Amino acid sequence: MPTEIALLKELVAIPSVSGTEEGIARFLEDTARKAGLDVVRDDASVTMTVDTGRPGPTLAFISHLDVVPPGEGWSRDPFVPTVEGDLLYGRGSGDAKASVAAMTLAARDAAARIRTGRLLVIMGYGEETRHTTMGTAVGRAGTIDASVVGEPTNLDVAVAQRGLMMADLVAKGDQRHAGYAAQDGDFTNAVTALARDLVRLDGIVAERVHPILGVTTVTPTMVSAGVSRNVTPPTAKAVLDIRSTPVWPHGELAAALKERLECEVIITSDRLVPCETPHASRLTLLAKRIRPELRTFGSPTCSDWVFVRHADAIKCGPGTSRRSHTPDECVDLSEVTAARAFYARLAEEYLA
Repeated sequence: MPTEIALLKELVAIPSVSGTEEGIARFLEDTARKAGLDVVRDDASVTMTVDTGRPGPTLAFISHLDVVPPGEGWSRDPFVPTVEGDLLYGRGSGDAKASVAAMTLAARDAAARIRTGRLLVIMGYGEETRHTTMGTAVGRAGTIDASVVGEPTNLDVAVAQRGLMMADLVAKGDQRHAGYAAQDGDFTNAVTALARDLVRLDGIVAERVHPILGVTTVTPTMVSAGVSRNVTPPTAKAVLDIRSTPVWPHGELAAALKERLECEVIITSDRLVPCETPHASRLTLLAKRIRPELRTFGSPTCSDWVFVRHADAIKCGPGTSRRSHTPDECVDLSEVTAARAFYARLAEEYLA
């Protein structure tokens, strides 16, 4: 069997931009089978199972096989894994193929030592897009009692994760010749109507503060309006990126924005709800015992955690989140090795 570093190199060398994961899925299926793991590859995931046949909980390691496009600015070939010192460069090296490699081999390591229940390793597709398959894969897996989400956290443990809600803020106005805009009765300029609401956004839902994640933020990211340079626009629109916390359920958050803003608020996506590890998390206690140096934190980035949010779940993996999606993405190899040992030990103790 390859080491976790050798396996990571092979994974990085297989381009798997979202929508093109078949090659890497076949490779991982073959690797898992050679490792002696029961494995099923279907349209939603590559899922490996270690089942003791004895009653007990189900622990799932989940991550994803797809990567974002390489983009520009690379000083190396993004799909040729390159090792320099303790760093391995390549698209997806940290997000999230380091977790994939470590979790796969950790399942092999733990297979002979877990005593109850079952361990699942679920590797989904399309996580970097709105078409993630993890919801389907988790639905097929049956009851999951606890889960580790493999994303780059430098092997610290995220015990809360922001949600993401997208909305359009739409202002309506009157289309006129700009030269007569102020001379022909009642008149509304959609741009200025939108602007009045935009300046209200800072701190608009700040009264609810999450103890780890802080306040929900509402950030305009795109603005569009205009028919011509000398025509007042009938419509002006801003796209709002709303990073939510568990103290603002999305339904309540949407209602608050609609009440506090004058323009029309149209929710375009609310499926990525915020997540939080239970306060009495057995998984977190075990993780701290195994790795005393880890810190817990709140994660600003979304992930497939949303599909296991009703379980005792944490987000933890090798790699640095700020390197994700960047040119010359890289991962610390020492973290990948540490992750394999950490995941294996966590499985052994949770399923003891």
